[in-house]
Amino acid sequence: MPELPEVEIVRVGLNNLTTGKMIQGGEVLLKSTVAHPSSLAQFWLGIQGTTISNWERRGKYLLANLQNSSQKQAGWLGVHLRMTGQLLWLSQGSTLQKHTRLRWFLGNDQELRFVDIRTFGKVWWVPSQVEPEKIITGLKELGPEPLTQHFHRDYLVERLRHSQRRIKTVLLDQRIIAGIGNIYADEALFKSGIKPEAIANQLSLEEVKKLHIAIIEVLEQGIAAGGTTFSNFINVVGINGNYGNLSWVYRRMGQPCKVCGTTIERIKLGGRSAHFCPKCQR
Repeated sequence: MPELPEVEIVRVGLNNLTTGKMIQGGEVLLKSTVAHPSSLAQFWLGIQGTTISNWERRGKYLLANLQNSSQKQAGWLGVHLRMTGQLLWLSQGSTLQKHTRLRWFLGNDQELRFVDIRTFGKVWWVPSQVEPEKIITGLKELGPEPLTQHFHRDYLVERLRHSQRRIKTVLLDQRIIAGIGNIYADEALFKSGIKPEAIANQLSLEEVKKLHIAIIEVLEQGIAAGGTTFSNFINVVGINGNYGNLSWVYRRMGQPCKVCGTTIERIKLGGRSAHFCPKCQR
């Protein structure tokens, strides 16, 4: 699943390519992709003729701010890529990918195309008089953005000291920190020297300080590298991310640790994989 760095890369690409573009029409090829409204006619009535002012990101959600012809707020277009979703900027005449689910036509023979192999991705239209959180309910449950001032060390200390869960499980909880998934949780735990099965409230203050710094560092490095492509992530113009070549432990089971040479291991925690170095992480 695309995580914060990947979704941020998509957001930047969308702002570069679609800002100021009018949604002139489109096509829904899989009805279940549109989570709201239930009527496709109402969906198109809400967005057709509006202009994309800008794209924002909240956790792993993307939100396009729409404007009408009078440059007044005309609602929001929300997108969650889930496991395998891709937003691609293409010419309308280009061959449709097998798993194309939705198309937005943005003029000059260009379109924004939503491709999703697993079909878990969702799209919402939220009218201007409604707060996005009322419709896209997952937004209400998100913790602070880790690359903002709201994610400070004291916040992390306070949240962890009340939790008896495994630290890897805590990092994946979007209510605690928005946007972190398997990749960057493993990477942050490696950089802070903490084993993934450690109990959150048993971490020392020094360990939590290191973890706080490591979370920010690996997310910034992921963005700088264009995100991570291990399966199907690509940016809006179809380019793979490069962080996979830089990863310390994620997807490196059986390979030597880049720091100490010990073989990287993988375990299961709560149904999710966790990659770690048994020597560097204690």
